[in-house]
Amino acid sequence: MSTQEISTQFAPAQRSDPEQLRADAAHFRQDRFAVDLLAAAPGLYLILNEQRQIVFASESVLTLPGVRNVDDVIGLRPGEALQCEHADLGPGGCGTSEFCRECGAVRAILTSLSGRRDVQECRLTLKSGDALDLQVSAHPFHLDGRRYCLFSALDIASEKRRRVLERIFFHDILNTAGGMMGLAELLRDGTPEDFEEYKDIIYMLSHSLVDEIKAQQILAAAEAGELSLELTRFNSLHLVYELLGTYTQHEVAQGRNLAVAADAEAVAFVSDKTLVRRVVGNMVKNALEAAHAGQTVTISCRSCGDAVEFSVHNPNEMPRNVQLQVFQRSFSTKGAGRGLGTYSMKLLSEQYLHGQVGFTSSAEAGTTFFVRYPREFPAQESAPTP
Repeated sequence: MSTQEISTQFAPAQRSDPEQLRADAAHFRQDRFAVDLLAAAPGLYLILNEQRQIVFASESVLTLPGVRNVDDVIGLRPGEALQCEHADLGPGGCGTSEFCRECGAVRAILTSLSGRRDVQECRLTLKSGDALDLQVSAHPFHLDGRRYCLFSALDIASEKRRRVLERIFFHDILNTAGGMMGLAELLRDGTPEDFEEYKDIIYMLSHSLVDEIKAQQILAAAEAGELSLELTRFNSLHLVYELLGTYTQHEVAQGRNLAVAADAEAVAFVSDKTLVRRVVGNMVKNALEAAHAGQTVTISCRSCGDAVEFSVHNPNEMPRNVQLQVFQRSFSTKGAGRGLGTYSMKLLSEQYLHGQVGFTSSAEAGTTFFVRYPREFPAQESAPTP
């Protein structure tokens, strides 16, 4: 093993001696039973050495971007082979950044190398911007006195997507529809005065119902690369006040205050208003959910050079482990079957609207999510004239 000390924020960074790595790779490549067995198994299979480097890979590795030959991945770590966006943040590579502390794949491999089998879910965002939901397993074994790990990864994106949709349609939408039905029953036997009392609630519930369905349609189209943009020139401050009106009446705002920053600026820019509204609306909704009763969430917008910036602030700090995962697909602080909100913000903004999404969070300043969009949409998309 290389004795050069390399800094790490999680797993050991050191790598195997090149000669030992080549010897391991040659040994496993000559084991025809192992080669044929793993070739027939579903999913991606890797054998890793003690330094978490690949010494054998099943032929399914050839489906990975940029991999033309199985030997291309020998010596790499799993995140490097998969092109995880965090794999080269530091000199130690995959497993050594702060983000890797929350990675199910790294955790499972380390457990395996300590002698115990482990199975975990792993959410990866790739350098290409694509997202993976994987079930990873790591099985320890010994050969000639050396420790190895049999690592496998199965794509469970469809299953995760199904769970989220079931949660949305069987819980959130059913609850909204149930509320509308209850009000309809009251009105059926009620008086004209009852209608005046409940009409605004019915409107809000029906709007929420349609909005949730549209959100899933937009996300599905965006992930499939089939989302079409409708570009218009509009005013940032007008949009902010539209959102203020929408979310002040939303159930998530109960007991909380929602305000527009006094220094918010009116900036004209060209983009898809529906998508921008959805992104900033998600920021507002998330901030309201994170705020405590009596606290104020503040929406703002301002000119930022040749861009316009929207920001939403709540007074509370985001836990560090949440910060490290917040934009990952299917990650949620609200339990299983949730997620996609912050992921969709990043997907729509950065892959379709030429924007940039980020956040800051501290105990002193609270949490602010921001998104920046170009004031003039890039030339490859035809922008409307004002």
